[in-house]
Amino acid sequence: MRERMEKALRKSNAEYTEIRIESATSSWVNFRGEELDNIGSARTLGGIVRALVKGGWGYSTFNDLRDLETRVREACESARLVGKEHSEFAEVESVDDTTTATLNKDFRQVSLSEKKAVIEEYNKIILGYHDRIETSNVAYNDRFRKVWYCNSQGTYIEDERPDTGVSISATARDGDNVQRGFESVAGSTGFQVVEGVHKKAEEAARRAVDLLSAPPVAGGKYTVIINPRLAGVFAHEAFGHLSESDVLYENERMKELMVLGKRFGSDGLNIIDDGSFSGLRGTHTYDDEGVKTRKNYLIKDGILAGRLHSRETAAKMGEQPTGNARAISYQHPPIVRMTNTFIDKGDDSFEDMVRDVELGLYALDMVGGQTAMEMFTFSAAYGYMIREGTVAELVRDVVLTGNVFETLMNIDKIGNTVELPPVGGGCGKGGQSPLPVGFGGPYVRIQNVVVGGRQQ
Repeated sequence: MRERMEKALRKSNAEYTEIRIESATSSWVNFRGEELDNIGSARTLGGIVRALVKGGWGYSTFNDLRDLETRVREACESARLVGKEHSEFAEVESVDDTTTATLNKDFRQVSLSEKKAVIEEYNKIILGYHDRIETSNVAYNDRFRKVWYCNSQGTYIEDERPDTGVSISATARDGDNVQRGFESVAGSTGFQVVEGVHKKAEEAARRAVDLLSAPPVAGGKYTVIINPRLAGVFAHEAFGHLSESDVLYENERMKELMVLGKRFGSDGLNIIDDGSFSGLRGTHTYDDEGVKTRKNYLIKDGILAGRLHSRETAAKMGEQPTGNARAISYQHPPIVRMTNTFIDKGDDSFEDMVRDVELGLYALDMVGGQTAMEMFTFSAAYGYMIREGTVAELVRDVVLTGNVFETLMNIDKIGNTVELPPVGGGCGKGGQSPLPVGFGGPYVRIQNVVVGGRQQ
């Protein structure tokens, strides 16, 4: 493969050219209620050529590897048609490397019927839990990608990228009152990740039923404690996307707000994106431009310390590439994406956070939300009231709203342990979804959070 790619690149007359080829195998099983809704497997092979001429990019995607030289010429011609300015593309050292994935239990060697049997067990647990359970949705997916990357500056990389997971959803109904419980697990180390999660299926069903009798939270401003999973979602959705420089570079208002060196929180606040963190879903040795991933502080000791870059955005903003150019498949060019994003640990225990709260809210997980630049709205999966320093009754319809910069400044306690839950799903951006990412953090306490719900 290497010889074919390097030979094709020699036909390039662009300033910069790269080829990325991908072979992928995947399988899936999906139960909806009692029915097996979807089951199957697939194998794909294809690639993309990307060429840069006078600041303009040209692309050519393909499934036939027999004429790579033609694909290179097509990409160069396209780039020449759109290029009109000076190219800005950060220099990096060339790489020659091969990385191999280690799977404890290779899901490619597990039959589709065995995968179906495991997922069906979880589905039966949900449907048999309680007569209030109306339906279920249990979905399994796996994917193993082998990627070959070669560019005109001498880099050649072979990389293996496995991913597997299961999402478990239970729906309970009492008249017009419909509630859901949701759990997921995912990882890159093999099929064992999705085995033995019967308790998660039971927990999803139990929560759906319990939420039927839980009251809606009364709307107002609260001291809110969020669990590690919700802390990770907040770090990713509300702040991480603002740190992606392809969006930031094009928005003058956000550039004025996101000034390096500006204080965004207390001295104990650190937000990190780390694509080199071992064993997580967003972990890779190299990004899709051949740049080595690394630990990047976005906020360090409360100060805005960095942002995420491709080679192009790094050059345009006079900074260093960070290893965050990622593509969901060979059908797409790389864009600036997060890897594993989390709030780092602080000094406080969960008990310390709760002890002095007279009336507050403990919010857990997330089932939905949206962001609009610095504004966010998150729907927590469920919550508990905090009354006189004690976690009290279960509540539902927990919607958290606010300005991310104000919210960061209102963080007054950060837990002393970090959890990075192996959850499923992924990130969506620029038509590329779901991209495997990792996220998490400690328990975090925030003052004066606007919580929607039934007004008092």
